[in-house]
Amino acid sequence: MERYIEHTLLKQDATEADLIKLFEEAKAHNFLGVCINPCYVKLAKDYLKDSDVKIVTVIGFPLGANKTDVKIFETKCAVDDGADEIDMVINVTWLKDKQYDLIVNEIKKIKEACGNHNLKVILETDLLTKEEIKKACELCIQGGADFVKTSTGFVKNGVGAKEEDVKLMYETVSPHGLQVKASGGIRDKEAAEKMIKAGAVRLGTSSGVKIVS
Repeated sequence: MERYIEHTLLKQDATEADLIKLFEEAKAHNFLGVCINPCYVKLAKDYLKDSDVKIVTVIGFPLGANKTDVKIFETKCAVDDGADEIDMVINVTWLKDKQYDLIVNEIKKIKEACGNHNLKVILETDLLTKEEIKKACELCIQGGADFVKTSTGFVKNGVGAKEEDVKLMYETVSPHGLQVKASGGIRDKEAAEKMIKAGAVRLGTSSGVKIVS
């Protein structure tokens, strides 16, 4: 189970001590990665340099509404600072307005900025219909993303990852070689196992220690 987990801390009020605790827990429990805000990537690089814990950071977070050029710049900075993987937030307004070319173009450009690093696209499934989830997955395929991801965890009254959404995402993208990350609301082992069964190969959660314990 621990090799599915990206141990996550994206809270606005997280302190450096909180982040260092996260890094130490990730090493102690052999988690696959940590997921943190971009300004802490260098700090993570220092603390995790002698481990195989991946450093994952977020781009255009949490709303996805930054200009594409800003997202590209943010991605390049994160990679330069030592990020191993990039989780970008889709522009939900573009999706709702069926401005699909803008989404595909943005994903392509951010993937180019990532180079060989995995790019995950956060769909924010709490805000989408099933048809929109499927369409967003198809746009991620066209854009050359490596993963689709459910949620930021920042939608007010949002559920986060749902088993049926993960299954739909998996069924849509897996024939094209993309993978699924479930994130948001995964707080115990039972929930984690449901997401894995539905097709997720990564779990973004702040409850990693509880899940593996």
